[in-house]
Amino acid sequence: MAANDAPETPEALRESLVELRVEHRDLDEAIERLTATPPDDDLLVRRLKKRKLMIKDRISALERLLDPDEYA
Repeated sequence: MAANDAPETPEALRESLVELRVEHRDLDEAIERLTATPPDDDLLVRRLKKRKLMIKDRISALERLLDPDEYA
């Protein structure tokens, strides 16, 4: 929910979903590049993977909000 506790519109949720998917894809590419060119920065890779997982969880939550019947 937004800071003012008003429910978000489906359009706003879909827009957030698109933005999160783009960020998730970008993180995936960054992680791949970092691990392909040693020496890789283990701490940075772990942080990026953690961020990517949090985004994936948020994507799943938004998908359930937008289409609850599909996940019932």
